[in-house]
This record gives sequence, C-alpha cells and structure tokens, in this order.
Amino acid sequence: MATVHKSVEVDVPVSVAYNQWTQFEAFPQFMNGVEAVQQIDETGLHFSTNVGGVKREYNAQIIEQVPDTLVSWASVDGPRNGGTVSFEPLDASRTRVNVEIVWEPEGLAEKAGSALGADSLRVGADLDKFKKFIEAQGHETGAWRGTVSGGDVDDTGEPFGSGGVATAEFPSVDPDLSAPAANEGPAEPPQPRAPGL
Repeated sequence: MATVHKSVEVDVPVSVAYNQWTQFEAFPQFMNGVEAVQQIDETGLHFSTNVGGVKREYNAQIIEQVPDTLVSWASVDGPRNGGTVSFEPLDASRTRVNVEIVWEPEGLAEKAGSALGADSLRVGADLDKFKKFIEAQGHETGAWRGTVSGGDVDDTGEPFGSGGVATAEFPSVDPDLSAPAANEGPAEPPQPRAPGL
C-alpha cells in the first residue's frame, strides 16, 4: 500500500473550505485524472478516472464526516484506496487542508510511479489547484452539513454521540470492505440523493 500525506493553506474560512470539499461532483475542476464524480446517495460516490491513459470506474463510501473537521472515505470496489481530508482553522479567514490517502498501486507502471513519488506530486498539484479554485471563488459552490459516523448519516446538523466532536480512525481499505462476500449477492441499488443535500 502506498501512502501520501500533503497539506495546503487556503485563504478562506474553514467552513468555506470544508463546504467546497463536500461538493464531490466539483472534484474534476481541481483534480487531475478525475473525469466525473456522481454522488449516488448521502455516503455513496461513483468515480470515473483517467490517469495515464488508464480509465477506471469505482465506488467509494464516506465513512466519517464531521462538518468543518474531516471527511474520510474508502473504496468499496475497483482500485483499493481510502483516506481522510481534515480541515484546521488557522484563523478566521485561513485554513490548513490536510490530505492522507492510502492506495494500492496496480501493475508495474503504478508501482514504479508510486516509488518515484508521482502520486505525492499529483496530490500536491491537486491541492494547489483546490487552493486557486476556492480562493478565486471566495465562497463554496454548495454545502452539505450532515455528519457521518461509521457510515451512518445524521443530517440534523448535530454531531453524533453525546454532543462532543466525533473523531475518526483512518479508514480501513481492507479487501473485506472492498466488495460484498460471494454469498451476499449483489448490493441493493443506491437510492437517489434528495435534492439540496
């Protein structure tokens, strides 16, 4: 497994940086290789990517999401990957965005590229593009302020638990999470996301 850690400081309040990051369908505007992201429900995402001429499609699930704090995900099929993006207010109008991604390179070219740091360079370049994108806009293009804990959704705006801030372990990208067991049959089709979420 390859791991990438990168950060960028953006000149917007933490809520603006976080809210924009939760607009997953806007990822192609600042992420190289991401052709499209479709939000299929409150925690389900479908990615279409093209990296180095290799096209892939896969689904991912948001497993932890705390407004203005973090978003964590893990792939549920396709290329194994997962990660956490955390948001750290530096002052009222400046935020540090921290990205930690774990992924399993497939094939010789991806393994060599990862060993040479190409994945780290790509994530760094994407964060720089996010910085330019959000600072040029000055505001988010949308927002969803719900909380996800262990894959369960609370869209009341209140954190899970006893009122404290939820914390998340780095998501596991164990192969058992990547696909249903052979005896489980096909997964239920995702329900469409309600407008405005």
